[in-house]
Amino acid sequence: MEADTLALAQGIDFSFWALFARATLTVKLVMIMLIAASIWSWAIIIEKFVSYRKARREASRFDRMFWSGEPLDELFDQLGPEPKGRSERVFAAGMIEWRRSHREDGALIANAQSRIDRSMDVAIQKEADELQRGLPVLATVGSTSPFIGLFGTVFGIMHAFVQIAETQNTSLVVVAPGIAEALLATGLGLLAAIPAVIFYNKFSADADRIVGNYEAFADEFSTILSRQLDS
Repeated sequence: MEADTLALAQGIDFSFWALFARATLTVKLVMIMLIAASIWSWAIIIEKFVSYRKARREASRFDRMFWSGEPLDELFDQLGPEPKGRSERVFAAGMIEWRRSHREDGALIANAQSRIDRSMDVAIQKEADELQRGLPVLATVGSTSPFIGLFGTVFGIMHAFVQIAETQNTSLVVVAPGIAEALLATGLGLLAAIPAVIFYNKFSADADRIVGNYEAFADEFSTILSRQLDS
């Protein structure tokens, strides 16, 4: 009898598609939700890799331009008021306010330094928001996917026990497919959550470092302008 049961169990298809096809509607919906969350997470991960690499490359290029000794007014005229680079936009925000703070006779309007600092702070915050866009999705996927998968597993196991009660049979042929389908939901939940958590932590640290560099540049630029104001 055991040999017949094992033979029947070995004949069951335990591939992903077979397990998905045999799952109940609720478990199927859970699996589809987790697969969609995983795809969404990987799309964000790839986009952030490209975006952060570009931001670091742009910052490095602008630093060389800024510290090349070229006059700041000429550098600003070269870049324009709406440059493409993130560091360049922070610089442009400060230069725009610097020029607006001059009266027609060449004298400076009062409190120019504080307005320049605020302008650059606003520009930095905009860049920070853009760099961090999508990270809350990774955090949400990383924190909720295991529980969504667990819900699918609990529902699938409950369905397996219902089948056992209906068939009055506890053999592997009845139990194994239901348990495998249920555990697949947990596996998909972990598959979605683990990369999301890892890359959320990585990108959060990367974004903080990039924004920190913008803030350091803004402080240095503000110091340069402050010297000109004092003179």
